[in-house]
Amino acid sequence: MRKTCTFSISILAAGLLAFAVGWAPAVAAEDCPRSFLDAQYCDRDGDLVADLPTDPSQWVDPDTLIFSYTPVEDPAVYQSVWQGFLDHLSETTGKKVMFFPVQSNAAQLEAMRSGRLHIAGVNTGSNPIAVACAGFAPFAIMASKGGTFGYEMEIIVPADSEIMSPADLKGRSLAFTSPTSNSGFKAPSALLKSEFGLEADKDFKTAFSGKHDNSVMGVANKDYEAAAIANEVMLRMFDRGVVDKAKIRTIYKSETFPTTGYGLAHNLHPAVAAKIKQAFFTYSWEGSELQKEFQEVDRFVAIYHKTDWAVIRKIDAANGVTYACK
Repeated sequence: MRKTCTFSISILAAGLLAFAVGWAPAVAAEDCPRSFLDAQYCDRDGDLVADLPTDPSQWVDPDTLIFSYTPVEDPAVYQSVWQGFLDHLSETTGKKVMFFPVQSNAAQLEAMRSGRLHIAGVNTGSNPIAVACAGFAPFAIMASKGGTFGYEMEIIVPADSEIMSPADLKGRSLAFTSPTSNSGFKAPSALLKSEFGLEADKDFKTAFSGKHDNSVMGVANKDYEAAAIANEVMLRMFDRGVVDKAKIRTIYKSETFPTTGYGLAHNLHPAVAAKIKQAFFTYSWEGSELQKEFQEVDRFVAIYHKTDWAVIRKIDAANGVTYACK
């Protein structure tokens, strides 16, 4: 049985995400409360995340665990950044661990739904889609010493641009990243409409760069008049000298959103899942490549999709987004 999973985004019909994978037979609705999840998942405890299957024969216990990080910048760069953690994960679980470089959010979600991906860092905007349609179960997030986490969406322009505020975008063009990105599409679309009365492809032209770093570089090189980006990505690019921060100016900064959420496939054997979580919460950041890359954080802390992603689901609702897996 094959089904196509589509996500309706009314603001930009051309941005619909669709792909086909194999699915298990759905459980009878009366025995399987689902909240907003696809028909093949159950949510009996009401935490808005797919439950572990009740039938042990459906639990997955792979010899090799596959890990992927949300597709930003060059995946090869992040493979080396994550290697120390992956070694710790392998030691903790007693299994081989492989890094799976993904080039798009869609590819990452497809891999988890099809059973080819077991552990992932999924970006903010894709989290609800991954939870609803891919059986993704987020449990951790990077945080600072005080346990705080988050990032902001910024709308940036070339430093010498005549655009001084979001209101000046009318009649101009704005680069988004991808339709599934919170800071790269969904949040700016909702905020520009609610706060400035500006609608995409009506009051301003749009383009999709594919990734946050493409948008940042595009603004710095004046390929884009403006772009909506996650500032955590931009700040890391500044720190590495990938782009000169003097070439970029911010005209809008949002409230704080949750960052990339780390989680696993809902149907992993519970003993394996417990070891994976143990690896995240016992990893030593001191002197690690992760600490060098993500300088503002130094630990993983627990997160809960139901509460920590409530603001993201509200933004999706404001944008007319539904998680419909067909």
